[in-house]
Amino acid sequence: MRWPKKAFVAALPVWRIFPIFAALMLFIVVILTYFGLLMLFSRLTSRRANNESFFRGDRRSRWYMVAFGMVGASISGVTYVSVPGMVLFSDMTYLQMCLGFIVGYILVAFVLLPVYYRLNLTTIYSYLLPRFGRRSYKTGSLFFILSKLVGASIRFYIAAFLLHRYIAGAVDLPFWITVLTMVGLIWLYTRRGGIRTLVSTDVVQTVVMFSSLLLIIYVVMQQLGLDFTGAVKAIAGDSHSRIFVFDDWFSRQNFWKQFLSGVFVVIVMTGLDQDMMQKNLTCKTLTDAQKDMCTYGVAFVPANLLFLSLGVLLVLLTQKLGGQLPAVADELLPMYAASGQLGQGAMLLFLLGILSSAFSSADSAMTALTTTACVDIFECPADERLRHRVHIGMAVLFALFMLIFHAYGSASVIDAIYTICGYTYGPLLGLFAYGLFTRWCVCDRAVPYVCLLSPLSAWGVSWVALHCWGYRFGYELLLLNGILTFAGLWISSAFARKVREE
Repeated sequence: MRWPKKAFVAALPVWRIFPIFAALMLFIVVILTYFGLLMLFSRLTSRRANNESFFRGDRRSRWYMVAFGMVGASISGVTYVSVPGMVLFSDMTYLQMCLGFIVGYILVAFVLLPVYYRLNLTTIYSYLLPRFGRRSYKTGSLFFILSKLVGASIRFYIAAFLLHRYIAGAVDLPFWITVLTMVGLIWLYTRRGGIRTLVSTDVVQTVVMFSSLLLIIYVVMQQLGLDFTGAVKAIAGDSHSRIFVFDDWFSRQNFWKQFLSGVFVVIVMTGLDQDMMQKNLTCKTLTDAQKDMCTYGVAFVPANLLFLSLGVLLVLLTQKLGGQLPAVADELLPMYAASGQLGQGAMLLFLLGILSSAFSSADSAMTALTTTACVDIFECPADERLRHRVHIGMAVLFALFMLIFHAYGSASVIDAIYTICGYTYGPLLGLFAYGLFTRWCVCDRAVPYVCLLSPLSAWGVSWVALHCWGYRFGYELLLLNGILTFAGLWISSAFARKVREE
């Protein structure tokens, strides 16, 4: 018979209840201190702020600050939770995709950034207006808004769910209160300074995130009785340390699938994503922006290697303790850190790491969504009153998407994000590839239909491939979607030429 939670708490002796609430109060104090620090940076960076500051940071950001902060903003809370657990079912093969990331960031730095700086763009989708027409411009902007709302809300959901589970849930608060509180706090420290504030707060959040990660790794090493050299040898000697897969083409972990997917994921989710590019566009010059992008692009490999190494160490710890590994990969790190098996200190570090990584990606997403809506959809970049209203509206939508995702959940959140990305970002890949690498025109009226039909066609192709040949599309779905969009635009160009001739 299961007791109600209130009855269980009432049955506990006073000397057992006190440590629980003492730890809870400690977590709350630390988190409030953390938010106080963010608010301080917001206050210092938002003096005399206007729309130019909110959207472009006045083009005064130092490239090394942007680069360091972008590592944390790109990693997000999903990486913090999901990547260590990846070793359970795919070993360290995720590093193959990270190697593709490096190539992708180089291409973005030297192919896309020069275009954006030459045109002096506030939002990257403004490029589509003179190249294709108004409907194409609006279509690209709307696809970004949909893609970012889905992807960023899923990422932020991880932090909200874990904080609710281990802190707010202890006092029976409903989940929607946790969501509204966290989204409201983000809105509060970004509402004035926007992107100018985020360049500074991202540095703070990246420091907190990696400090917590390294300290958790140290705690696990102590539990295993290993020093640094011993930990490196233990990780390298474990079967889960496999990185490369060349022998099985049908595997989703095949090197070329992962590597090429990594290249195109970066091109689309960074180079064609206003959220990721907005901070790069705050650098003073194109050269500074290229330096910051290449720097944090290379940093992805050692950063993810740390997360995967933590996963292997946790597997070794489970074997040592004779425990059972979780059936869901995303539960590996929370099973230890947030359950208190590594001590209250590790639990606090874990929650701080989740919080900092999630907030560093969510705050920039909300700012980018506001920028795109004001500049591209409403076309009123100078209207500060509109910007404030849109910012509130985006915060509300952000919370709503999180609650929708909470109602359905996901077995593997990071896979869910990349799958959704393959469908929603694919049309953006096709649009920009067609615009940059051809001089052909398009039928502007047909572009919205092409961008809607391409994801549906990609889904149909993947369904046929699975049921007829047993081939399951993975991250390469993004490339397929982009090719279909490119082909649709090319077909529309034939109609455009015909109309011109008539």
